[in-house]
Amino acid sequence: METLSRTLLIAGLMATVVLALPVLAQQQPGGEAPPPAVTVVTLQASDVTLTASLPGRVIASAEAELRPQVNGLITERLFDEGSQVEEGAPLYRIDPRSYEAGVAQAEAALAQATAQADAARRDAERVAALRDRRVASEQTQDSAVAARDAADAAVKAAEAQLMAARIDLDRTTITAPIGGVIGLAQASQGALVTASQTAPLAVIRRIDPVRVDVTQSAAEIVRWQRQGPAAALPEGADRTVALRLADGSIYEHTASLTAAEPHVDETTGVITLRMEVANPDGILLPGMYVLADLPQAHLRGAILAPQEGVTRDRRGRPVAMVVNADNVVEERLLDIIQDQGNRWVVRDGLVAGERIVVAGLQKIGAGMTVTPEERDDAGSTEGPAAGAGPASD
Repeated sequence: METLSRTLLIAGLMATVVLALPVLAQQQPGGEAPPPAVTVVTLQASDVTLTASLPGRVIASAEAELRPQVNGLITERLFDEGSQVEEGAPLYRIDPRSYEAGVAQAEAALAQATAQADAARRDAERVAALRDRRVASEQTQDSAVAARDAADAAVKAAEAQLMAARIDLDRTTITAPIGGVIGLAQASQGALVTASQTAPLAVIRRIDPVRVDVTQSAAEIVRWQRQGPAAALPEGADRTVALRLADGSIYEHTASLTAAEPHVDETTGVITLRMEVANPDGILLPGMYVLADLPQAHLRGAILAPQEGVTRDRRGRPVAMVVNADNVVEERLLDIIQDQGNRWVVRDGLVAGERIVVAGLQKIGAGMTVTPEERDDAGSTEGPAAGAGPASD
């Protein structure tokens, strides 16, 4: 029995030694474990166009509210709600009978004034002839001339009254002041309307093209400007603006900046920027919320750091682990401007040619020796600048 126990003990010891051999083979002389392996990416410098992602609202490029300019009852509505209308198209008709009577009365008044003017003109001519023969006095001639001139003025006043009457008659047909899409009708046949009433009869909006009003804080604009002429967009740079819709998709047409309000809102501290964009399919509607990625500066020699290689320290500052030439880890504090695709745009803290750790961060620390493994990071940036705004640092 004792011999059997000794045999089993020896067999167990041999098995333990056999299992420990791979571990012992991996250990360096002196019993130290090899440096941990990490994945690194070698950084490259590049010129980057910086963008700002700004919230905005779509507005119509032109908008007109239909209001009657004369009083009366609506006799007819001549449009379909939500349809496209052309400029000058008739939309409503107001009962014209009283205005037709006004035109007839003005025409009669003009005829009467014309007849009186003709009579005064003939009287003035007769008095002038008598004056030439020294039969009529100078005072009589002056009175005749004054009567003639007064009659001519009365004719012009009657003509003006006739013109006003005809304008009022024309206004009984309400036409479209602009071309565009007309909204819901706010008055029906038989409704009594008054001149310049508060409530519009309908609203016409031109939605191709549309405008987009975005807001940017004055502080951000000052920050961009303080970067100086060196950060200005170069000549020929793409200055078009990409729009992101509420569902996250990119709108197929790009916008262009047309104007900026030279005024800072005292309440919100923002400046309004206006853009214009084509809308042939009517996808953009007035009041719709969008995000505009607006190019604002050009940074030369910036570093695009993979986002998986950037973490935050206890104070919330962005940091990265860099492997130096001796394969020793160094911690770097970064100055991040904004994101671009799946990378951070770094202005300070990293230089071209350095190796940033992108995998294995959980098992290393500053001052440790590591075994770096290079990752091919070419083409990992996803598209143009995402424009999420500067990161807090």
